[in-house]
Amino acid sequence: MGYRVVVAADSAGFSYKELIRQDLKSHRRVDEVIDAGVSVGEDIDYPHVAVKAARIIAAGQADFGIFLCGTGMGMAISANKVKGIRACTAHDSYSVERLVLSNNAQVLCLGARVIGPELARRLASEFLEYTFDPRSHSKPKVDEISSYEEC
Repeated sequence: MGYRVVVAADSAGFSYKELIRQDLKSHRRVDEVIDAGVSVGEDIDYPHVAVKAARIIAAGQADFGIFLCGTGMGMAISANKVKGIRACTAHDSYSVERLVLSNNAQVLCLGARVIGPELARRLASEFLEYTFDPRSHSKPKVDEISSYEEC
């Protein structure tokens, strides 16, 4: 069974979201792409879009997310407010790899004003190629991160 991936963007990340959404439709590991907005002409602030999309993952309706805004940072900060979500901005291949393998993150955030569209597309695809190993030395650290959600 393939992944269910939610894509989300504010108006700054909209064009990149559309490119990535199309790519994901033919990605070998993706069965379903869920578009959490924005749509053409919508101007919704990134905190609302990020939280809406992160809640879809937290509810078990999607496995992963790729969120875009101007820098990726606002989306990451907002998504991390949702219990159970680990989201981070990454703009290079090594960081994308570590996002999954070291941190078991479900959400990759990208900045449309920071990197070009082809790199964004490549990083989105790479993100879905990694699988966290729950037997890895990183598992206790991920558990420690999650333990702070109860504080």
